[in-house]
Amino acid sequence: MDVREQINYWRTSSEEDFAAAKSLLEKGHFRHCLFFAHLAIEKMLKAHVTRQTKDIPPRTHNLLRLAEIAGLKLNPEQARFLTRFGLYQLEARYPDSSEMLLDERAAAEKLSFAQEILEWLKSQL
Repeated sequence: MDVREQINYWRTSSEEDFAAAKSLLEKGHFRHCLFFAHLAIEKMLKAHVTRQTKDIPPRTHNLLRLAEIAGLKLNPEQARFLTRFGLYQLEARYPDSSEMLLDERAAAEKLSFAQEILEWLKSQL
């Protein structure tokens, strides 16, 4: 396995998914927007896992667990966000939660913080 190639794959795919998330927000698809934002963070974390372990990352969607495997030093706010943001991976697929009732402002705020996390992760890569 070419580690550099794998890292590039995860990073590029993350960037594509985040672009999709922004587009979905503009179109008013808030639940899907946050699903793709989650996917973007997940993939960027998998780039970090690949760098750290020199291996293919595990098939998990748990953002906090991926950050732990990658050896990232998260501040408490980042850790809380990753824990709570996991909701959008699961609930986007099975939308029966009252927390999924999103308006544009709430989705935009969550997307903004997701972007901050992604920028931080890129700077650490």
